[in-house]
Amino acid sequence: MDDKKTETAIFAGGCFWCTEAFFTELKGVEKVVSGYIGGTVPNPTYREVCNGTTGHAEAIQITYDPNLIAYEDLLEVFFATHDPTTLNRQGNDVGTQYRSEIFYTTDAQKASAENFIKLLTDQDIFGKKVVTKISKASTFYPAEDYHQDYYAQNPNQPYCMMVIAPKMDKLKKNYASKLKKKS
Repeated sequence: MDDKKTETAIFAGGCFWCTEAFFTELKGVEKVVSGYIGGTVPNPTYREVCNGTTGHAEAIQITYDPNLIAYEDLLEVFFATHDPTTLNRQGNDVGTQYRSEIFYTTDAQKASAENFIKLLTDQDIFGKKVVTKISKASTFYPAEDYHQDYYAQNPNQPYCMMVIAPKMDKLKKNYASKLKKKS
């Protein structure tokens, strides 16, 4: 019997192609699924979510080993890899589906997220108000198959080259000690 304990974190920080790529690289992260959360329509499609008619955010569901990476480390990477000061927008992606939101799965995650945002605010890290919402996780709907592992499967796609690749380089430089070793 496997006694390995995993936990789940759910973050919305703009386009899930970007956020999935970042968290996949972290030590202790076992799985990252792109999907939708926080809306009112069951089983939404990408087209419906992009139209902004369902209330869902593009998000990622992270399965991680808390013995290898702490939830606070995930929060640190989350806040370092998107702009938590823009309401319903990340770069050229505009709409409620691109909002910054943390969907907690435990009371401890909620407290950690609140404390982390308070720390960022008290230290004025961004020079602007952090607008990231903290909400209890609702049903997470995995996105269509072609969205899963998007960056790894499409590194030469223009969006990946122009938007994701430079952010990945920054992640690798600033968080090298938290990354999986490549064999």
